[in-house]
Amino acid sequence: MYSIAIIGRPNVGKSTLFNRLAGKRLALVDATPGLTRDRKDVEVDIGGHTVRLIDTAGLEVAPEGSVTGKMRAQSELAMAEADLVLFVIDARTGVSADDASFAEVVRRASKPVILVVNKCEGRAGTDGYYEAYSLGLGDPVAISAEHNEGISDLQIDIFNQMAPPPQVRAGNDSQQPEEPSDDDELDLTRPIRIAVVGRPNAGKSTLINVLLGEERMITGPEAGITRDAIAVDLDYQGRPLKLFDTAGLRRKSRIEEKAEQLAAGDTLRAIRFAEVVILLVDAGRAFEHQDLQIAELVASEGRALVIGINKWDTIADKPKQLKEFREEVARTLPQVRGLPVEPMSAQSGSGISRLMQGVFTVYETWNKRVATPALNRWLIEATERHAPPAVSGRRLKMRYMTQPNARPPTFVLFCTRADALPVSYTRYLVNSLRETFDIPAVPIRLNLRQGSNPFADKKKRG
Repeated sequence: MYSIAIIGRPNVGKSTLFNRLAGKRLALVDATPGLTRDRKDVEVDIGGHTVRLIDTAGLEVAPEGSVTGKMRAQSELAMAEADLVLFVIDARTGVSADDASFAEVVRRASKPVILVVNKCEGRAGTDGYYEAYSLGLGDPVAISAEHNEGISDLQIDIFNQMAPPPQVRAGNDSQQPEEPSDDDELDLTRPIRIAVVGRPNAGKSTLINVLLGEERMITGPEAGITRDAIAVDLDYQGRPLKLFDTAGLRRKSRIEEKAEQLAAGDTLRAIRFAEVVILLVDAGRAFEHQDLQIAELVASEGRALVIGINKWDTIADKPKQLKEFREEVARTLPQVRGLPVEPMSAQSGSGISRLMQGVFTVYETWNKRVATPALNRWLIEATERHAPPAVSGRRLKMRYMTQPNARPPTFVLFCTRADALPVSYTRYLVNSLRETFDIPAVPIRLNLRQGSNPFADKKKRG
């Protein structure tokens, strides 16, 4: 069974994270350091896979034979046995000397590792999150185990680590491996996770049945047939997919039965676990308030979105109606400007190929990265075209920009008085990013940090 060890200094929140991933309180949690001494493990479900999760004592420098030394030995043994290590640090205290030392221990273990920055709720943990990059363990995952923030992102990263390695293409045996690129990452054999969501009776299960070529999902005219989020695997034109059929989402005020409440919660989890979300709307009742709320939820979760207008064969004036639908989406969802809106019929199969092409297109955009030199050339040009405003007689300065993450594209802008930068100017920068680097249809996250180029001193020392 695949095993995951949670490692880190005392009191960084390992046991809280263990309980959160387990879905119940199994490990004792308190502010007292060293409460956990022995290893504790439990079987948990992550993305449909049962894994063994191991909570460990805090890593501390201690003489062999002491209680603390034995606790550390147990932690290192758990790390040696694990298939994946979650190395946890505390965002509020930042990267300590012990964190750096134990990061080297984790590196020597030669195991896949996910760097988890805990206690990131609020602004107090921001500096610690960016300090985590100095450990050299890859892109950190920001979470708050206590407040259940960022846990779905962490589960997705764990799921990706469990996926099988990419297969070598036939005929390339004599070639040297090329330097990895963003496009290469999209060629992995692991499936794209796609959640199909929408209001009841929008045709979600019918669409999945058509894609599968069989009656895998129960369908019918009655709303609410699907209750659980059902995952199925599919090879679509050579692309491996994992599809999640979900229960229909209605307004909270109309959800009365306990079963429907649970089904709605399952659908929300499927959205958070997906990479791309297909929102199906009924052409005869398209873009009612609930449709737009679902779309906004998907965008706020940072997922790529495609809208399928189902039952298109029932529409009379198709060109006029499609133009109106696309204008409505552009007006009400500016945060994902340019997202695909595809007319289709799940019943007849028409338009589904265009819908799936939209899925692949937004997935590639969602994974897009922009090189730091190109970003900073753009930043100079963007601020020259439209200078940042002056606040209290002092003009704000845009100093440096980088992209720490994709999925969705996430950028960090270092500037003076970040808290004073107007929302309108931030919107201008995001729109300019979209146009310059061709990033339509997906959420863009722009995080502001007060300060200068954080890497300037390192370059000088080098």
